[in-house]
Amino acid sequence: MFHENLFKFPIDKNSTMNKWVELLIGLLVVIGLIIFTLSSSSWGSFWNFKHAAWEFLKSGIVWLVGIIGLALIVLGVNDLRQ
Repeated sequence: MFHENLFKFPIDKNSTMNKWVELLIGLLVVIGLIIFTLSSSSWGSFWNFKHAAWEFLKSGIVWLVGIIGLALIVLGVNDLRQ
């Protein structure tokens, strides 16, 4: 039970997606997203998804650095307690 892949939901027990088809679909989605994002900058400021993605990435980096800092503080306090 615990060794099964929880993210693969076959329609029935005998059918699963081929790994190469899955890889190809994922690649097509990522390439399509990149083309869509790069071409959206000419649609006006409201529809500029490239700017929105960049702002989201910048804020994500700030949150990641903050969480790493908090984790280091917790680890340091834990070491001081011992």
